[in-house]
Amino acid sequence: MELETLLVVAMFASFMGLLLLGFPVAWVLAGTGLLFALAGHVLVEQFDANLWFTWNGTIGVLDARIFGIVANELMVALPLFIFMGIMLDRSGIAEKLMHSLVRLLGPLRGGYAITVVIVGMLLAASTGIVGASVVLLGMLSLGPMMQASYSKSLAVGTACSVGTLGILVPPSIMLVLMADRLGTPAASVGKLFMGALIPGVMLGLMYVLYIVLLAWIKKDAAPAPTYSERMDARAWLDVIGAVVPPMVLIVAVLGSIFMGIATTTEASAVGAAGALLMALLSKRLNLKVLQESLYQTSRTTAFIFGIFIGATVFAAVLRGLGGDDVIRDAITGLPFGTTGIMITILFITFLLGFFLDWVEITLIILPLVAPVVFSLGVEPVWFAVLFALCLQTSFLTPPVGFALFYIKGVCPPGITTRHIYLGVLPFIALQLLGLVLVFCYEPLATWLPTRVYGGL
Repeated sequence: MELETLLVVAMFASFMGLLLLGFPVAWVLAGTGLLFALAGHVLVEQFDANLWFTWNGTIGVLDARIFGIVANELMVALPLFIFMGIMLDRSGIAEKLMHSLVRLLGPLRGGYAITVVIVGMLLAASTGIVGASVVLLGMLSLGPMMQASYSKSLAVGTACSVGTLGILVPPSIMLVLMADRLGTPAASVGKLFMGALIPGVMLGLMYVLYIVLLAWIKKDAAPAPTYSERMDARAWLDVIGAVVPPMVLIVAVLGSIFMGIATTTEASAVGAAGALLMALLSKRLNLKVLQESLYQTSRTTAFIFGIFIGATVFAAVLRGLGGDDVIRDAITGLPFGTTGIMITILFITFLLGFFLDWVEITLIILPLVAPVVFSLGVEPVWFAVLFALCLQTSFLTPPVGFALFYIKGVCPPGITTRHIYLGVLPFIALQLLGLVLVFCYEPLATWLPTRVYGGL
């Protein structure tokens, strides 16, 4: 094994080992990078190793690279989208949606679970924050579904899985990060938003179809309630009043991007202002709520940028040690064609999702494999959407499935970890089925961006 390959393998192994020991990911990324930078410097300067590594060319340019990250105008959209999601969470929109839609769909077999999917889809398109969506859906839906004698696994699996749609359905902070890491106009934020829209809606419809079929086949899994309120004109007005505000916000944010009226950063400001206005109109806005929302926004943004900076150090040293060449040779050396290489990359990404969060995979793995994939002639938006679909499963796959921890914290007594794991398994299968459909039929991801932006 050549020295470059040995160092790259050792670098990834060290990162995974330290991460599994429980050290913070941002410190592990930066620390591993600096440690191997020192090792490379010693090997070159003291042992005349056959490496192209130079200290000044790697560590010496980190200040400029880090400044480039924090000065990137696109990154301003991150805290604004995060603030929009948190403020919408505090505005009471989800509670109003849930109550009005339950009255509409509750009489149906599986109606409660279908309501959770619809509310989750609207939250996904409004907030884009998985943690907030999963916790909120769990708090609002698990109690009523338990009272309606729903299967515990179905109830908790639905709330947990639907909440993860926020990371895929635009406006998604993951897609913003992916566009920045890909660094090509062919995969801009607007194009990724458009590309992920149909697959995201498709997943939501697949969830609804699964719930309907399960309720029809297994009568006791999602029984119809014995009593339901009559739908009158007032009830229909409540439904309309609950659905219209988030739909207006979604159209304002995404429509301004797709129609070329605003950049992604400007649209995120529109979304933040709209969420603030909606909280004000719902009489939920006060100084305490504003302070808590700003604090949570700052904390989440700092967490992401901390990983961003750590990943920059890690990636710079990895490239300095010849990591790009090692990974390119490893991928192109696979005994498959382009299709086989794509399947291998997605499979490895799926496996990494068991142990790593989507942020680490997006910031470390995506920039390494994307140039190789693009050089094989793969369409950038299609690949990015496939990668995003694969990353969505990382929220549900143990042991590091964050959505599993989120939902466990709000589960009522009687729902165990076993119920959670059994509940999410069918939805993981549906996510993988959605991935296969997009893989086999590329226009699911590319047709809408082509229609809106012209040739990709």
